[in-house]
Amino acid sequence: MKFAQQGCRVFGTVRNTAKAQAIPGVALIEMDIRDEASIERAIQTIIAQAKRIDVLVNSAGVTLLGAAEETSIAEAQTLFDTNLFGLLRVIKAVLPHMRTQRTGRIVNVSSVLGFLPAPYMALYSASKHAVEGLSETLDHEVRQFGIRVALVEPSFTKTNLDLNAPQTVDRIADYSKELGIVSQAIQHNVQKAPMPEGVADTIVNAALGTWMMRHTPKGEASLLAKLRRFMPAGPVGKGLRKSFGLV
Repeated sequence: MKFAQQGCRVFGTVRNTAKAQAIPGVALIEMDIRDEASIERAIQTIIAQAKRIDVLVNSAGVTLLGAAEETSIAEAQTLFDTNLFGLLRVIKAVLPHMRTQRTGRIVNVSSVLGFLPAPYMALYSASKHAVEGLSETLDHEVRQFGIRVALVEPSFTKTNLDLNAPQTVDRIADYSKELGIVSQAIQHNVQKAPMPEGVADTIVNAALGTWMMRHTPKGEASLLAKLRRFMPAGPVGKGLRKSFGLV
């Protein structure tokens, strides 16, 4: 919707258009980022209608709460299938069109957990670290074609992603106390977090503004980026633990 307000022709993707709520100024297309055939159909539909793709925003993501030791390989693979491989599938489908155009902007929505650790969110954090590495490397590879890649790194936002975070199936009693503390801290942080509009504005700026690799929404995300860059690791780690209710 923010892109439409800027005069862009916007296509949004959902798994099921019949169940999706209409968005003013956005044409909804069915696409499942875990399914290459679904992605190819969606991209071909967009190309048939618009003839080109100037901006790709990868914003889909899932999370998982639990200790790393409690996380099964299957759970880790499921998370990475959306957060990293889903993103890569869409990029691979769009890049041939951008290369032909010799222009384009790819915006990958990461997280502050792409440059910070997060107790009891190890696999989510790992997937976002991977998104950061992929994005930085891809930018070097595709800039020869007039294409640039940017990252948006939000912090807690008032959405259902963290409020309804699934937890690992396996439980190890030794972690239960801290996991409960962290879970409550996440709920508290999300409840007092800003609404998604700030993140949306940052995404639009990353897509349409002067290129920069990293974009953090105003507020906590921007502060955390500065702390990570300029402060020693010890104080940053101590502050991070405190924010999750740990000593």
